[in-house]
Amino acid sequence: MKWDRSAWERGRVLAGLALVTAGLLAFHRAVPNSVGNLGSLLEQLLPWLGLVVAVLFVLALVRRSAIALVTLLLPVAAWTHLCGGLLLPGATHGAHDLVVVQHNVSDENADPAGTARSLADAEPDLIALEELLPAALPVYEKTLAPRYPHHAVRGTVGLWSKHPLTGARTVDIKPRGITDSWQRGLRAVARTPHGDIAVYVAHLPSVRVGAGGLRSAWRDESAGMLGRAVAAEKSEPVILMGDLNSTVDDRGLAPLTSRMNTAQRGFAFSFPASFPVARIDQVMARSATVTQIRTLPGTGSDHLPVAARIALGREGERAAVGAGR
Repeated sequence: MKWDRSAWERGRVLAGLALVTAGLLAFHRAVPNSVGNLGSLLEQLLPWLGLVVAVLFVLALVRRSAIALVTLLLPVAAWTHLCGGLLLPGATHGAHDLVVVQHNVSDENADPAGTARSLADAEPDLIALEELLPAALPVYEKTLAPRYPHHAVRGTVGLWSKHPLTGARTVDIKPRGITDSWQRGLRAVARTPHGDIAVYVAHLPSVRVGAGGLRSAWRDESAGMLGRAVAAEKSEPVILMGDLNSTVDDRGLAPLTSRMNTAQRGFAFSFPASFPVARIDQVMARSATVTQIRTLPGTGSDHLPVAARIALGREGERAAVGAGR
């Protein structure tokens, strides 16, 4: 392809769009939430700005625009800094790794037994479930019991474990505006071969996107309550699993992401199951490292299950130092 001087004059609009995309990636925290929670809405979709960069690259080639191609280096660098690490292969599995599964099983799931079998087939140490209905709970208990004899349920959230559980209790994350019976937080201690681990299971309120933007007041309030509960936790390490109705980039989860490690490898988009665009099912850890996260095959739910590998003890400390945490 022959380039001439006009190649530096064509495509200025594309170059401008590349600059805007780079700015959104690099300075997304500067986008205010004062109007429609636009900042949080943008942060839900940050990885998809990579698709915008790809489209601009193709258009720049078609236009034979040198200025657009050079300018595109900025959003490429910004996207790589934010998301590139998630594409790298996971670290070598260590002797003190723990495997956990997180899944919103859906209150409309027509096959709870099949869902339970599918999750157990991943052979995790811990399974966290949300949207457990009273009618379906006995099915999950019976199906999981042979491989997961220990479990605790509070309201619509539950934890199943290969290892003994103690100290199970409700964690109050109910926003003030909700008047109905509402229990979506659970804390227990798993007595694993690697030591005791405080485990939290949570289901934060849903968010809605409409003409007025993103409505997340209840979710944000509940995240703050859960963050304070985790901050007050005296045991180490701590693992949090749940449907948090947000991505880890969303500032609405700052009460949690500021205190806990999130996954270093893997996108694991989990919602909606029919065409996943975001990971709102999360696994976080404190005094341990979530080294990798991935999705599991779909079940009867509108969410995909996610499985995560967690490095404990000294291995977790080394992984955290290697990640610059």
